[in-house]
Amino acid sequence: MALPVPETSPSPDVSDQDVIQDASPLRTLGLARIWRLIWDPAPGRLGYALRMAAGCTTTVLVGEIWQVPDLGVPALVTMALWQKDRVTNALVGVLVNIVVVFLLLLIYGLIKITLDHAMELVIVIALLSFGFFFLGSASKLKPVAYMFGLIIVFGLVVIDQVPVGEVITRAILYTDLFLAVPGAVMIVLGMLICPSPRRVLTDDIAARLLMACRLLRGADDRTREQATDMLRIGTTDMMKSAKMAGLEKIWAAKDLACLKQSASSSVAVLALADEADRTGLSAEDAACLIANLEKMAAIFAAGDYPADIERPTVSTASPAACAMADMLPEFTTPPAESTKAAPPEKKSGFFADDAFSNPEHVRFAVKGTAGVMLSYLAFMVLDWPGIHTCIITCFIVALPTMGEMVSKLTLRISGALVGGAIGIGSIIFVMPHLDGITGFLILIFVVSLLAAWVKTGDERIAYAGFQIGLAFYLSDLKGFGPTSDMETARDRIIGIMLGNFITYAMFTSFWPATARDRIGEGLRKLAEALKLQSQALTPQARAEAIASTQSALSESERTLEYVMAEPINTRVDLPRLRETKQALADAGCLSEDLLVTPERADLTNHTARLERLAG
Repeated sequence: MALPVPETSPSPDVSDQDVIQDASPLRTLGLARIWRLIWDPAPGRLGYALRMAAGCTTTVLVGEIWQVPDLGVPALVTMALWQKDRVTNALVGVLVNIVVVFLLLLIYGLIKITLDHAMELVIVIALLSFGFFFLGSASKLKPVAYMFGLIIVFGLVVIDQVPVGEVITRAILYTDLFLAVPGAVMIVLGMLICPSPRRVLTDDIAARLLMACRLLRGADDRTREQATDMLRIGTTDMMKSAKMAGLEKIWAAKDLACLKQSASSSVAVLALADEADRTGLSAEDAACLIANLEKMAAIFAAGDYPADIERPTVSTASPAACAMADMLPEFTTPPAESTKAAPPEKKSGFFADDAFSNPEHVRFAVKGTAGVMLSYLAFMVLDWPGIHTCIITCFIVALPTMGEMVSKLTLRISGALVGGAIGIGSIIFVMPHLDGITGFLILIFVVSLLAAWVKTGDERIAYAGFQIGLAFYLSDLKGFGPTSDMETARDRIIGIMLGNFITYAMFTSFWPATARDRIGEGLRKLAEALKLQSQALTPQARAEAIASTQSALSESERTLEYVMAEPINTRVDLPRLRETKQALADAGCLSEDLLVTPERADLTNHTARLERLAG
């Protein structure tokens, strides 16, 4: 093992239950699984959650000083947009502060049109909702389109409730602060407390190497589940970190190229460790590999990377051990330019290729708009302004397929109930004992940490964390400070639940988009990824290929989970579903086997099976 390289620059049918309980690696999102995901101590999760909670608390503090009304909204924006590393945080913060200028101009113009004109206001809200839902479905603005729509529509609704003489001034000031405060906090605080994207990358690589060591020592079912979850992520997050590290302009291009290769290699090593755990490995070979992997992990955990890695001496009895040993010398060595042979990537535009040809985008926008308008109508007809949170909820919880809506509905409701219960409990038992701002900020930080911990976990449970924050902030933050008004908490929780119900009803009753329509595309993509993996000739190419295969496999598994969550009358026939599930399990094993024996005679049968199931 060489020394570290110094930095060169600074009630279901019985058959249905059989499908669900089938003992294959494909896991369904049951209560036990959700509980494990909630408490999973994933590497870097605690730090990420602490920094997110600090950002939300700082936003509340700034809002208290500047007396920002409806302070729960900017706190919620901070939680929604907070990123893991300092560069991404700064970029998002700058973008938010640039966009807010255009939003202010837009809102100013809309106020001039809708002020004292109820019908014009309704029309504008409908058009804005449709536009932002469409952008969220058919453009690259998807991550933030709903947030922008939420801010503008919510601003117009609130403006309608304030005195006419102050309406324009308040609209401009408050809408500015709704986004400017979170943006500024993300830039300033994020640069101070968030790690470099390079450090995030090296920590992720070290985590995969250490997980491989746990598998080689002999793993239990819980460890295998965690390893599989880590495998399915592929290199998506790590490559984003590498890209952000390049934007810092303080790291040498050679170092970043080596780290990119290390990211792909770490996925391949983890896959080989999983293969060795399944097929068996001698104690001597396991000890030899573990010693090397732990040394490498220690170097990555320190923020560096190893070079000139020697091949561990292992016996030929275990093909998986030999394949892993062969990969380690090239672990940090990027491929030569002449061997990359990667086709040039087609640059995509702002809109998706099918943005104006696929009717699903328009249908999604219509359903989202209908939910917003029905929520607006409900609180206006009931003359119950306190439940305006139903409009906010419609923008937050809209999802494209019925399976996603159903699978996450429980998480949303549970998160809202937990956050609301904490909010009401704090009003009754905590607020009366708080003498100043310090105690209140501690309360905000603690609850934000709980919400952030859930939100920074697996994406299957992240919705629940966000809903905890949503319910708590909108219950305990009224005006520009804390509230002891129980009616506020009650009304806003009712609004959240009403928004959840309306959105669910709209998206499952009109043009219900089933997740089964997406199974075929995912299976075809997986079959192609397996073919490409079998054609990879170099260790670097094999590492990159299996990362792509694992990502494609994860996408198909998630789609199948969504199909299983849909009402029974919308599912494909159960025997076909069972076969698809088993085919995905076999594909997961095959992708690992291809690292050991690339020339598999049964590869054609496996890919043909996937293509047949794709239809």
